[in-house]
Amino acid sequence: MKNHADKRPLAVVLLSGGLDSMVCSALAREAGYRVLALTIDYNQRHRVELEAARRIAGLLADEHIILPLDLTAFGGSALTSDVAVPKDGVGEGIPVTYVPARNTVFLSLALAWAEAAGAHDLFVGVNALDYSGYPDCRPDFIAAFEALANKATRAGVEGHGFTVHAPLQEMSKADIAREAARLGLDAGLSHSCYDPASDGGACGLCDACRLRAKGFEEAQLPDPTRYAVAS
Repeated sequence: MKNHADKRPLAVVLLSGGLDSMVCSALAREAGYRVLALTIDYNQRHRVELEAARRIAGLLADEHIILPLDLTAFGGSALTSDVAVPKDGVGEGIPVTYVPARNTVFLSLALAWAEAAGAHDLFVGVNALDYSGYPDCRPDFIAAFEALANKATRAGVEGHGFTVHAPLQEMSKADIAREAARLGLDAGLSHSCYDPASDGGACGLCDACRLRAKGFEEAQLPDPTRYAVAS
């Protein structure tokens, strides 16, 4: 961002520290963007993912902001309150790990940075196939947010609008694992577990662990994750 000789366009990428956002960041770079990585420290249960985001940003981002936003003040999720993280398998419906309006809030913050920085592209690693049923991972949500971004900003109103890219939208977890391998990424730098042990190891039983393990297994790729319990 500070290198004015670099003429590549800017993109703000939401970087959680998970495998999906890692692959999304790498795809933005591959597409020719300078990556402004935005990580939200929302006082989440799995705070170890913030360290993963720092590691990933050090490799893939031109600039990285970790923005504090304490969503435990609202609660309403197993990730932001004392509600237990489910460990009995991926079920039907919207699970208690859903954080109310999280992607709407996070994309709004990414949009604000994009407008301030003169970027017109946002990247988010949402996935509508192998996921836990979150409503803010669906294609119609991404399309609706893009429409909102172009009505709610000065840049949009003045004809210099925004595109919201969700390059993993139609990928399975196996597809994402394969894409990480194609891009030459070390998947072990990422973190997915919702309820990690005190040493940062993955629990192996939450939805995020189960989906991650399933993805590597179906992709027939080695899973670098250290699980406390095999899912």
